[in-house]
Amino acid sequence: MDNGEGKSMADSKTKKATRMQIMQKKKRIDELLKSAYSPDKDHLAEFPHSRHYNKNGLSLFLESGRGDKLSSNLKHQIQNLLKVNMEGPYGEEWPTEEKIKRREMSSPEALYIFVHTDNSKESIIGFVQYRFTIEEEIPVVYVYELQLESAYQGKGLGKFLMLLIELIARKNGMGAVVLTVQKKNYSAIKFYLNKLRYNISAISPSKVYQLNGVFGEEKSYEILCKAFDNEAKSVLEES
Repeated sequence: MDNGEGKSMADSKTKKATRMQIMQKKKRIDELLKSAYSPDKDHLAEFPHSRHYNKNGLSLFLESGRGDKLSSNLKHQIQNLLKVNMEGPYGEEWPTEEKIKRREMSSPEALYIFVHTDNSKESIIGFVQYRFTIEEEIPVVYVYELQLESAYQGKGLGKFLMLLIELIARKNGMGAVVLTVQKKNYSAIKFYLNKLRYNISAISPSKVYQLNGVFGEEKSYEILCKAFDNEAKSVLEES
């Protein structure tokens, strides 16, 4: 066997081993997502102490939900809260964005944590909408919405909900929590970067531009993340 043929066989074995690793990783991630979306799984049940929020004069109740099981009343409340909180930051983009959010709201993949003032569960004062998904081959929890009525903001509730999301992400084997925030939503950016120690992600438009030096339309949002392991950090945080 000449050196050329030996090298070819070695390269073939290396490629085969690489393909096997990729397939095993994909299978592992698929199993994680399937388990996270199990129909009978209530993610709040994994942290029973988090079903109540008693702090800063508030006494609130938390409940899990799914997008394809929302009542008409809940849909209406979600839409109203989104409009009140997000019409300003989105500006002229809001009419288009509102339609997108309405579609996302009822998706079977949309998971919720609803916040109530009492156990009747008829009205909500806030919610988190999140999904288990894949970003750059990393399994993540993607937070689509964190919305609270203005009277309940600034009292630690938003931080409590995000830390709960991080616990859910870790419990289900996700590598990071990822979210999108409008650049004009200054209070939200300050909240995530300063209070919760999130980072502007390497996949955020501003970071991709810095890396590639490619001129294009400037985006109105940033993608933020908090990674839990070295692989997720290298892919999602380090540009």
